[in-house]
Amino acid sequence: MQLQIENFGKKKNQKPFDRYFLGIVIILLIIGTLSFVSASLGIFNKSESKFYAVLFNQIVFGLVGGGLCLWITMNIPYTFWRKNAFIIFIGTLILTILVFVPQIGFSHGGAKRWLSFGPLSFQPAEMLKVGFIIYFSAWLTWIHKKTQEIKYKIVPFIIMIGIVALILLNQPDNKSFVLITIASSAMLFVSGVSWKRIATILGVTIVIITTLAFVRPYIMDRIKTFINPESDPRGASYQLQQSLIAIGSGGYFGRGLGQSVQKFNYLPEPQGDSVFAVFSEEFGFLGSTLLIILYVFFAIRGYKIASNAPDKFAQYLVIGLVSIIVAQVFMNILSMVGLFPLTGVPLVFISHGGTSLLISLFAVGIILNVSRYEKKVLA
Repeated sequence: MQLQIENFGKKKNQKPFDRYFLGIVIILLIIGTLSFVSASLGIFNKSESKFYAVLFNQIVFGLVGGGLCLWITMNIPYTFWRKNAFIIFIGTLILTILVFVPQIGFSHGGAKRWLSFGPLSFQPAEMLKVGFIIYFSAWLTWIHKKTQEIKYKIVPFIIMIGIVALILLNQPDNKSFVLITIASSAMLFVSGVSWKRIATILGVTIVIITTLAFVRPYIMDRIKTFINPESDPRGASYQLQQSLIAIGSGGYFGRGLGQSVQKFNYLPEPQGDSVFAVFSEEFGFLGSTLLIILYVFFAIRGYKIASNAPDKFAQYLVIGLVSIIVAQVFMNILSMVGLFPLTGVPLVFISHGGTSLLISLFAVGIILNVSRYEKKVLA
């Protein structure tokens, strides 16, 4: 098998990329970098070396590396991903399976989600998210030309998502499985599958995660915390309690950049999945609302690019990539205010996670490339 690489450069049917979409991403990255550095000060007093290591990973690997990936994917014709979809999917599957191999995969916090090659470590599940969306987009395009029978979309989808679930739920990485399910469900809906069948798919996902709660105590703890946030304020509910204190302390206008109190010795991982709480404390209700509006604009502009996509593959691809980013954003924000169980997903463009930021910008580049093509009759 060999990747079919197409030439870079502007083709005759290309137009300028969507500058509004890129502008929204740049604004989010600027806000994210400032907020991340501020939130990371919470670990500075504990360990200066860890602070600089976290900063280096985010800035160099995530921001600079991600910016390079964005530029590259923005200039690769989107048809490249369709032609190599199967190879990409299999490659990301193999990488994700490698976390179970001793000496290569390593554990943190009881989960096997990382690969280590010398000084470089990353989460292959982040790549699998994009790999699955690329392959599923190509497959939906192919089946659309063959038949309109819904069963020929649903049954193979169940097989595909089952393979992914087998790998991710054994790491365990429940959040990535849920995100892939949400994004692929959005793609199925656009392809013509009814909302009732989509609701069934999402319902089955909820049942699977709920069933796992009975064999994995930490999931049950998160569900109990979601139902009753005050059930265990010094244990399972601690993060949510401290998050709500931080958000409430921000008031309408916030304490100011760098002035958060909760990030010091109170919020666990303030630079990680708790970063929205730190942001809310420093910028208040007004700042938090503006941040959420930016993410809404990101979604609207992204889906507009999908609606103007040149063909079915491009449409499914953009729908999937935008949906998985937006779903992750709102899973994080809602969990920090107690409207969704705690998941540990990073806030895209802001939270610590070099791999997450790099892959998110990789995906943004693909979306921008699609925006360069003129709309034609979808087929």
